[in-house]
Amino acid sequence: MADRTTSSIMIGTGRSPIMTVIADFASYPEWAGQVKAARVLSTDEEGRPVTVRFVLDAGVISDEYTLAYTWHGEDSVEWSIAEPGRMISGLTGSYRLAGAGSGTEVTYELAVDLKVPMIGMIRRKAEKIIIDTALRGLKKRVEAS
Repeated sequence: MADRTTSSIMIGTGRSPIMTVIADFASYPEWAGQVKAARVLSTDEEGRPVTVRFVLDAGVISDEYTLAYTWHGEDSVEWSIAEPGRMISGLTGSYRLAGAGSGTEVTYELAVDLKVPMIGMIRRKAEKIIIDTALRGLKKRVEAS
């Protein structure tokens, strides 16, 4: 798997509202800029998504793929590629939530492997744009709720 790109943001609320927004994949196109569509294919016994089909357009990385999710209560969620796309051969990531004062620190980690050659620096820049856009969008979405 490729090198991981990581970034964090503080959100002024507890973990539960954040995890609720993270689990609402149908709303991703409204706040996670590069996600153009997300469709839940299966859920676990608690109703949380287990497999989700995405349409992504992040400039140099544009593809459709399916991710498999593992939920760890309100502490974290991890994902990995379940069905690769035309460009994306591997994708792993996580959101980790940690209480910090009166809010929550959210850390997003992402690693993307591509089927086409791409200079590592360009791939990491695309990952960083995806992460930073998602974290800012998540914060705005949660705090507006």
